[in-house]
Amino acid sequence: MSAEELEGIADRLDDINEQLAELAMAALRDAIEAGEGKPELERRITRARRAVEKASTLLRDQRGDDGF
Repeated sequence: MSAEELEGIADRLDDINEQLAELAMAALRDAIEAGEGKPELERRITRARRAVEKASTLLRDQRGDDGF
């Protein structure tokens, strides 16, 4: 797999990260409008977003190791 292919996948993950961030904000906004606390859905979306962000970063890591 070439560096360009990995970069392309990382770019797609960045797009997914942005979509998840928007969904999390919408869930939070809906909860606020309904007078509720921080919703579980927003927490799960945020956890998923962080995982996607980490995957994108790992694919862009040029050191060739696992970062440890």
